[in-house]
Amino acid sequence: MTLNSVLLMLQKLIDISLVWMIIYFILKSLKNNVKMILLFKGVLFIIVLKVVSDFFNLVTIGLILEYVIMWGPLALIIVFQPEIRNILEHIGRNQLLGRHKILTLDEREKLVYEIMNAVEYLRKSRIGALIVIERDVSLNDYIERSKKIYADISSELLISIFFPRNPLHDGGVIIQGNKITSAGAVFPISINSKINKRLGTRHRAAIGISEESDCISLVVSEETGKISIAVGGVLNYNLSLDDARMLLIEELKPKKEILLDDEFEEEDEEVSQDENA
Repeated sequence: MTLNSVLLMLQKLIDISLVWMIIYFILKSLKNNVKMILLFKGVLFIIVLKVVSDFFNLVTIGLILEYVIMWGPLALIIVFQPEIRNILEHIGRNQLLGRHKILTLDEREKLVYEIMNAVEYLRKSRIGALIVIERDVSLNDYIERSKKIYADISSELLISIFFPRNPLHDGGVIIQGNKITSAGAVFPISINSKINKRLGTRHRAAIGISEESDCISLVVSEETGKISIAVGGVLNYNLSLDDARMLLIEELKPKKEILLDDEFEEEDEEVSQDENA
């Protein structure tokens, strides 16, 4: 085997690895965006239909699909420009170097404590609220179009933001790490036809933004005072204070800590077995 053949094999290996890496990150980003999942399914359906039409020599449908495939990518780029931009941003962002902050246990407990104190007051006072907690997927596009605050998290500040006479009470609050980054944010309304028609704009916006990112969206109903949390496009409706608190704690728990906890549990079991022996 010559040096040229080795270099050629190495070049092909790097080429294939880069392609699979791009595909992996795209598919990983797709799972957090309902609209892009539907788009991916639509494109896959058109490709399969084109293969079938060519195999059975279906001239008419094949000709139509050729025009769709020819002009489709341009139309998709125009229509789904925000989603494509979010995916590219997510692929290019490094969590360790980005704005996303991994909260310590004490910081998470304080965050949940302050949010739930505010939610309890808002629920009793029948004051509507929408609180969105950013995780790995950036919400910078919505922050840029809202009123920037960047203040330490506190229940008093959250209550004052959603007070009916406050100019920012109609929008949503965005929390990054342990900071209230902005208020008065406007989020996309979910177009999911399976959503209960009795749900209002806040609930639909909470579901909508959770479909486009991996954020946690907490809603307090102005009419009923009920608490709901949307994650991954799924709305957990009419939660008790304790259930909402536990769900927040669980969703804010970093994956790395879960793995470490499992390792510590295994070590504790081994130590206990040794002591018993």
